[in-house]
Amino acid sequence: MRVFVTGAAGFVGSAVVPELIGAGHHVVGLARSDANADALAAAGAEVHRGSLQDLDSLSEGASKSDGVIHLAFIHDFSQWEESARIDLRAIESMGSALEGTDRPFLIASGLATVAAGRVATERDAPNPAFPRAQAALTTLSLAERGVRSSVVRLPPSVHSDGDKHGFIRTLIGVARDKGVSGYVADGANCWPAVHQLDAALLFRLALEKAPAGSVLHAVGDEGVPTRAIAEVIGRHLDLPVVSISPEAAGEHFGWIGMFFGSDIRASGALTQELLAWQPTHIGLIEDMEQGHYFLD
Repeated sequence: MRVFVTGAAGFVGSAVVPELIGAGHHVVGLARSDANADALAAAGAEVHRGSLQDLDSLSEGASKSDGVIHLAFIHDFSQWEESARIDLRAIESMGSALEGTDRPFLIASGLATVAAGRVATERDAPNPAFPRAQAALTTLSLAERGVRSSVVRLPPSVHSDGDKHGFIRTLIGVARDKGVSGYVADGANCWPAVHQLDAALLFRLALEKAPAGSVLHAVGDEGVPTRAIAEVIGRHLDLPVVSISPEAAGEHFGWIGMFFGSDIRASGALTQELLAWQPTHIGLIEDMEQGHYFLD
């Protein structure tokens, strides 16, 4: 299968590309820079130059493919709504190019606001208050227009020794700056997590056989207490582990405070049953204990 992948040189994409190639697929990766193009070529992928703002390039890449995996997103938290609008236009452009073909179209979405305070399942609709909810809804609606569309919801932490800029790295940076490893309130709130390689396998399986209109959860750990995350950070950095009040979380943690204080538990049981996908790699805490997150 000829697969057009946006975000192919990113953290998740860098695992998805070899997973696809190893299974016999031909990958065409979107590259907005020479560095990205070089990385994709080195991984064995065909390079397609363009960006999320270049709708003609996206449409061309999608129309010439047998399937699309959309992983790219502009992670600029100072312009989050604008980034979400750019993402939505990109999805609409690629979706239109695939209309009536019955080809697969997968997008990466998030679990952060699906069902706060309880275990989220694949049956939960996207939270309309989340800026990227419309992207997920638009993708799912393509199933009615002859596209085998799916939404893969990723946890706050997709982890591995290649994670250089994710939420765990951010929390470690905050701890170093503040001189303490903090958690919010009693730290009983949880984060789900998945290993990068388990997530990559799920994207491939979804590309190959997920039914149209599928919502899939890339969940390895259903819920890791945030206090446990803070304790690992404190132990490796030799810093005290302290509670931060919810009122002070924004000031202490910065932009990540709104996420770290949230209770985001999720199940991937329905996804595992549907696609015979089984996470096999180590969980978040064990991965953090390896020590690579604390190397500069």
